[in-house]
Amino acid sequence: MTGAASGIGQALAFALAAQGAQLALADVDAQGLDATAEQARQLGAQRVHADVVDVAQRTVVQDWADTTVERFGQVNLVINNAGVALTASVDEMEWADFEWIMGVNFWGVAHGTKSFLPHLRGADPARGAHVVNVSSSFGLFGMPQHSAYSATKYAVRGFSDSLRNELRREGSEIGVTTAYPGGIKTAIVRNSRTSEATDRVEVEAVHDTLSKTSPENAARVILRGVRKGHAHVYIGRDAKLMDFGTRFLGSAWEPLVNASIQRAKTKVVRRAAAPS
Repeated sequence: MTGAASGIGQALAFALAAQGAQLALADVDAQGLDATAEQARQLGAQRVHADVVDVAQRTVVQDWADTTVERFGQVNLVINNAGVALTASVDEMEWADFEWIMGVNFWGVAHGTKSFLPHLRGADPARGAHVVNVSSSFGLFGMPQHSAYSATKYAVRGFSDSLRNELRREGSEIGVTTAYPGGIKTAIVRNSRTSEATDRVEVEAVHDTLSKTSPENAARVILRGVRKGHAHVYIGRDAKLMDFGTRFLGSAWEPLVNASIQRAKTKVVRRAAAPS
């Protein structure tokens, strides 16, 4: 599993550890990764290996996948969760930032999927084989100031749907689940990049205001989706509303989303202006 040092990835590691799973964890945050691994051991994981892996680097991911199979003998569940965020308009966005977010959010998923897929084909059928690719509610709706982020998450969505259809056509038992988290209480925005013209404090405050779902609940939803073989799982009421709105309201959904964002910004401004 990638992105295991914090947020949803860490919560997934803990949930799987409590079930006695054997875990191969990866992240670029060595300190956070070590903390996750230690806690996973205490929660009951049979074996835990934690490796610093930059998912944007194809050969690094391939080496990690091969090493993981050598260590454990087989792989049954691959979760491509690593992700970063970028807040900037199309005009303001730097090419380097666009390439950075695409490298982690999309290429990281592609690298992880292709590197582990041959190993999943060799898994014990009795134990099953499954891929989880984490998209976002922003992969359902093109959010303003998040064109690059939305592009990566739409790409994850299309890539995963195509993979699922390919596997079904060939009669494979490998499952593919695409997860669409809404606002999750994680540090992704605090660790994000923003344009010079963006009020970073406001972006973080709005994210905190709109994020209602805990990483632990997100992990439960994802793992339940895997057990039930769901193609798509929507995490949080906001993600479910986003799916409904884009599918059934079309362009009429856009002003409703923008109004919701504006209400959150107004709350942030009022809270900042209130006497302490």
